[in-house]
Amino acid sequence: MDGNFFADYKKFIVLPDDNEVSKEEYDPRDYDSYYILTLSLYDSLISSWSEAIKHEIDINKSIETVLGEFNKRQKKAYHLQLLELDDTKSYFIMALSCKTKMEDGDTDARISYFVEKMIANSFYVGQSWYKLVGDKARVERKLFRLSYREYKQ
Repeated sequence: MDGNFFADYKKFIVLPDDNEVSKEEYDPRDYDSYYILTLSLYDSLISSWSEAIKHEIDINKSIETVLGEFNKRQKKAYHLQLLELDDTKSYFIMALSCKTKMEDGDTDARISYFVEKMIANSFYVGQSWYKLVGDKARVERKLFRLSYREYKQ
């Protein structure tokens, strides 16, 4: 094989389109169901979010990054929004909006799956939140304790 086989590769470059990021504002009318999620660290090593700085983690920036990436990827099905984050508390509150209605018997499983599989890893590995939990949480690979309630107006 010739060493210059890919000599004309520049003709085949396709740059990522950053314009794909939706500039649209969140519109609740586009969604069928809404849930208020309260998340706290499972087997936490900190008693409040302000202590995360000791572990070189900026909680506000981490949450903003994860939610931004998630909303970009999942804009056709879900939307996450931070509602409350207080540095003196050990939990934060988010709103989950879903394009499709969850069946009553299926809600627990879907929301648990959603938190544990779709967002927790982004916090755990991507934002180094593994530093904020103890050995029990690391062994179980569980980052959050979750409680939720459907939001109805």
